[in-house]
Parts: sequence; C-alpha cells; structure tokens
Amino acid sequence: MKHIFLERFVRQLESFPIDTQNKFYKQLNFLLNNIRHPSLHAKKYDETKGIWQARVDKNIRFYFQIDGETYILLGVERHKK
Repeated sequence: MKHIFLERFVRQLESFPIDTQNKFYKQLNFLLNNIRHPSLHAKKYDETKGIWQARVDKNIRFYFQIDGETYILLGVERHKK
C-alpha cells in the first residue's frame, strides 16, 4: 500500500510534539503493512464518506480514506472522549 498526506494532515501532525509525530510514523508503518494490526484499532468512522479512524496512542487518532492501493491521510487530532 501507498500513502498520501493532505496538506491539512501535515499541518496538524506538525502541531504535535516530536514524540507524538514519531508514534504516528510507527503506526503508519503498521497501517501500510496490516490495517488489522492490534495497536491501530482501525475502524470505519464515517461509512457514508468512507473515512476510517485509527490510533496513534490512547489520546490521539488519525483519519484516512482508502482509494484502491492508497491510504489518503486526512487529519490527526486529540480523541474526543
């Protein structure tokens, strides 16, 4: 699988501390190799728009769409509990 970062995603990711950014890249590697990796907890977030949600850690989620063989990274933000 391949991935594309939307501009919005990049801005949001850069607003987090470097350790959080590093956690994201670790999770991205898991996503690219196996969407069902247990630490991702990947699930459909918005069925009508085809948006998925996965974990960076217990407090931060990232959102993406799947287009063929490409993950389109849409956003990353603190989890609203």
